[in-house]
Amino acid sequence: MNKKLLFSFLAALGTVVSVKAQRNELGIRLGMSNLVGDIGRTNYILQKPLDLGRASDWGVPFYGGLLYRFNFNPYQTVRLDLGYNQIQFNDKVAKEEYRKNRNSFGKNDVYEASLTFEYNFFPVNNEQVSMVSPYIFAGVGTLMYDAPKANVMHDFRRDKDGVAQAPINELDFVTTTEYTTGKKTTFNIPFGLGLKYKFNHGWAIFAEATFRYTFTDQLDYSKILTKDVKSSYNGDILSPASGGSLLETGAYYVVSKEREAEIIGKRNIGDGNSRDWINTFSLGLTYSFGRPPCYCD
Repeated sequence: MNKKLLFSFLAALGTVVSVKAQRNELGIRLGMSNLVGDIGRTNYILQKPLDLGRASDWGVPFYGGLLYRFNFNPYQTVRLDLGYNQIQFNDKVAKEEYRKNRNSFGKNDVYEASLTFEYNFFPVNNEQVSMVSPYIFAGVGTLMYDAPKANVMHDFRRDKDGVAQAPINELDFVTTTEYTTGKKTTFNIPFGLGLKYKFNHGWAIFAEATFRYTFTDQLDYSKILTKDVKSSYNGDILSPASGGSLLETGAYYVVSKEREAEIIGKRNIGDGNSRDWINTFSLGLTYSFGRPPCYCD
């Protein structure tokens, strides 16, 4: 009896492994990504790149990615995507007059990983030579991107020899700001629709529009968060009470924080309650592992 059970288990396991191997797809996709945010145009797909004069330095908005599909049945699929987006934004090509007058611009390199559920309207993943089907999908993902940061330096006024001068009052010191960028991660909700054409049993090409609602408003560098502001205080003149920089005590410290809030307020633009979108139009090619999938009971 034990031998029969062991044989049955191994046979079933072999069937499962075989079915799984037949349901795998691996592929690539290429396309163009654009940002919908506080800077640049607000077209959801097929935006213009930056002006051609910058193309040699920045390239064009680009998407490239790898994908893996596991087809549960001819209609339903789970998909893993790993991708790279180069997004660009330029007020010069915006439709709104106030954006054109502001004339801000930039680019960001965004890396993504997402897991989505895909539904085909026709059994395109079944065993046949060829078939075409539209599909829809939605899921969750993460993004890694460059975000703006600020280093705010509070210093004493200095004479011509660079010697720190004792402040006359709490306003008598200098505040300067240096802007940098750093890597951050955030969640996003990808969804969209596409058209898949299967041919020659195991090959498939597809065209797809992907929309990503992100949980950040920093992809176009339009926002600096308070936690991303790093403050430093020159220590040439010390406070007798604390032993630290005089500028980091009492009314001087209060004024320094007021200045930082003012800097952030002037630096940030757009709607502070909005979130950025990254949208992609792409073409892809996949190949099914082994023989064409066969879904059996």
